[in-house]
Amino acid sequence: MNIKDHIRGVPDFPKPGILFYDISTLLAHPDAWQVAMGRMAREIIKFQPDVLAGIDSRGFLVAAPLALKLGCGFVMLRKKGKLPGETIRHDYALEYGTDTIEIQKGAIEEGKRVVILDDLLATGGTMAAGVELLRKIGAHVTGAGTIIDLAFLPGKQRLKELDVPFTCLASYDE
Repeated sequence: MNIKDHIRGVPDFPKPGILFYDISTLLAHPDAWQVAMGRMAREIIKFQPDVLAGIDSRGFLVAAPLALKLGCGFVMLRKKGKLPGETIRHDYALEYGTDTIEIQKGAIEEGKRVVILDDLLATGGTMAAGVELLRKIGAHVTGAGTIIDLAFLPGKQRLKELDVPFTCLASYDE
């Protein structure tokens, strides 16, 4: 099964000139979603994770079912102010400003092997920030994965510079 057949391209979203790759059509097709999660599981298990970390918010849709399938823990990396209790944060640069990503204090024990997941890798800014946050709390980031990689953008290179192996199910060259 070709996973790309179940990913919809939405032109001019969220702004003119952008082609948005929408996984909601993949999620809505149970057979395709099962295949996608099976393929991701076979790749992610190679990173020997103890915990899967999903990036807010579509990364949760990838990480949570994979954690269940692989028998791993699951934690959320969220935007500032979205997690209850005490959090640890990491501020990072955007093209025009800054943003913050957080994790709940104590969510991952120091030294645990963590794989970070999202739906799509583009510039790699948020994924890199997630890696840095996880390292800040003492996690060992063994890999990263997404359903979609926009290969024409520098996301994979950013992860390579952080020494984080990367896997994806579908790569787009434009």
